[in-house]
Amino acid sequence: MTRSDLVARLAERFGQLTQRDAEFAVKTILDAMSDALARGHRIEIRGFGSFSINRRPPRMGRNPRSGEQVLIPEKLVPHFKPGKALREGVDKQGQATEALHSSSTTES
Repeated sequence: MTRSDLVARLAERFGQLTQRDAEFAVKTILDAMSDALARGHRIEIRGFGSFSINRRPPRMGRNPRSGEQVLIPEKLVPHFKPGKALREGVDKQGQATEALHSSSTTES
């Protein structure tokens, strides 16, 4: 699902929202989340998951062209950990899809 898919689904589900209002709502939420992560805060959405910042320590790497060693600096990267409800929902959906595919394969 892309951002525009999300906007379209939101506008479709809530008839009182115009496409423009839905776009503004999605942008506002994503901007607030990005800003919170940039400030080092953790975001937790119950039933969905949590976003946090992981630190990647500095390390030595290699320039693939010349082979010389290069220091790769420390990086802070966003990390998503799915919540229990999301994990179970995806697993249940995956098992149902697998069962559907395996039953159609055995019938052929």
